[in-house]
Amino acid sequence: MSAGVRILLADDQAMVRAGLAMVLGSEDGFRVVAQCEDGAGVLPAVRVHRPDLVLLDARMPRVDGPEATRRLRAEPGAPPVLALTTFHDDEVLWAALDAGAAGFVLEDSPAEVLVDAVRVVAAGGAWLDPRVLPRVLERARGRPAAGAGRALLSRLTPREADVLRLVCRGTNNAEIAVALRMGERTVKSHVSAVLAKLGARDRAAAIVAAHDAGLGG
Repeated sequence: MSAGVRILLADDQAMVRAGLAMVLGSEDGFRVVAQCEDGAGVLPAVRVHRPDLVLLDARMPRVDGPEATRRLRAEPGAPPVLALTTFHDDEVLWAALDAGAAGFVLEDSPAEVLVDAVRVVAAGGAWLDPRVLPRVLERARGRPAAGAGRALLSRLTPREADVLRLVCRGTNNAEIAVALRMGERTVKSHVSAVLAKLGARDRAAAIVAAHDAGLGG
């Protein structure tokens, strides 16, 4: 990622977009490079502006957040998606997770939480709001594929398992490199191997797979 974080916003409410742009634009190192009023404009805007992160509302008309995320994840080299959700909107939460969102932040979160979430996800990490995390884990534990998940985890090397445990704690590659005393490039290699072995499209999916198999929780 180049110096600074280039952000694309997608929300159907103009006032909400303006508020998000003001909060993020006032943060050192952040720059809002494009805004979309629905999910249909996200992929074309990403191709033009090449943001480091897409922050989108999960509920939008015509093309909603999960569908926009799904289209984006099919694009090679696409930036990670941080989804804005409400506390009780489980339907959209699960849909965004399954579509490949790398993080979720609740719409009533303080500005500093939003800023932290953007930094973590833009750096390659995953972010799950602590108020949502228990339900995400409960859902993962309730899935019948726990045995299959454990079989997948058994394919990991001990070092890859260490990396996955730290990914489950929301740490980014630089933090993992410090914790495990290895180079960041090596961390990226381990993360790629973990995703491939788990069949996970991104870190959020890997976290669910890990908890599904009983790792980290």
